[in-house]
Amino acid sequence: MRNTLILLLSAMSTLAAQTPNEYGRVPVLEYHLVGDRDARWARSRASFRRDLELLYARGYRPITVAELVDKKIDLPAGKSPVVFTFDDASPGQFRYVKLNGTLEIDPTSALGIWLDFARTHPDWGPKATFCLLPSADHGHAFFGDKGIDGQETAWRYLKLQELSKRGFELCDHTLWHAKLNKYSDAKVQEQIARGVMAIDSAVPGYRVRTFALPLGLWPKNRALARAGVWRDPKTGREVRYRFDAILEVSGNPARSPHDARFDRYSIARQQVFGDQLPLLLDRLERTRYISDGDPARVSGTPEKP
Repeated sequence: MRNTLILLLSAMSTLAAQTPNEYGRVPVLEYHLVGDRDARWARSRASFRRDLELLYARGYRPITVAELVDKKIDLPAGKSPVVFTFDDASPGQFRYVKLNGTLEIDPTSALGIWLDFARTHPDWGPKATFCLLPSADHGHAFFGDKGIDGQETAWRYLKLQELSKRGFELCDHTLWHAKLNKYSDAKVQEQIARGVMAIDSAVPGYRVRTFALPLGLWPKNRALARAGVWRDPKTGREVRYRFDAILEVSGNPARSPHDARFDRYSIARQQVFGDQLPLLLDRLERTRYISDGDPARVSGTPEKP
C-alpha cells in the first residue's frame, strides 16, 4: 500500500512538472552490488526494481553518459533524462545461467531485471553505462570468472558483446580498481590503457568514451585521466586512450550539457542506497531537466550562477 501511494504521488508530481527546462539538472546514478540485501554499496533486487518503477512514474527515461555529453537527449515532451552507471562489473549486475544447455541472462541480475522492466515499459530503452574492471578479485572481472557466483571465465567476453549489441555503453574503470593517486604516471597510464585494451579484446574496435575514477581518486597528473598512452612490453603494441567524459564518485546532479558550465571531465554522481533516491528526486523536482520534445530546440533558462 505504501509503495502504491509513493508511486501515485510521484506520478501526480510528474504531471505537475511539464514546463520544458532543458537547462535543468540531470541525475547520474551510481550502482555497485545488486543482490540479496540493501547496504551502503549494495542494492537489493527488490529495491532496484522499485527504483526503476519510481523513476518511470516520475517521468524519467534513461540515457547513457555518451548521450549526455553529446547532448543527444531525444525524449518526448515532459520527460526527463536519468543516467544509470554500474561500477565494478560484479556478477549481480550481469549473470548468465544455463537453461537446457543455452546461456540465458539471469532474470534476477540487474540486467535481467532491467530487460524485464523494459518488456512492459517499451520506452525504457537499453541505456545505461557499465564501468568495467577486467581483472579484479572476487568476481569483479567482466561480471564474474573462475566459477564465482556460477560464472565461467569463458563467458566474460560474451557478456561485453551482449551489452554492446543491445546498445548499452561500455566504460573504463581501470584494470583492477587501482587507487590512481598512489601511482606513477607510467602505472596510471598502464592501468587505464589496459582497461581499454581489454574492452577492445572483447568487442574489437569499440570506442571507449567514458572513464570512471576508482573511488573518485584523481592521479597526481590529472590530465592522464583524460588521455594517455601505454606500450605493452610483451608485444610492443601501443595503446592510446582519450575519453570524452570522466565520472566522479559523488556530488550534485549534473548540469545540463546545454549549460556553458557543464564539465564533461568532472561529472558527479549520486550513489543509490537506503531511501536516497526518492529524496534526491524530491530535491530535483523544481530544477530537473524537462524535454520540450524537439531535439533541434533548447528550451528553458540557464541556471543562475
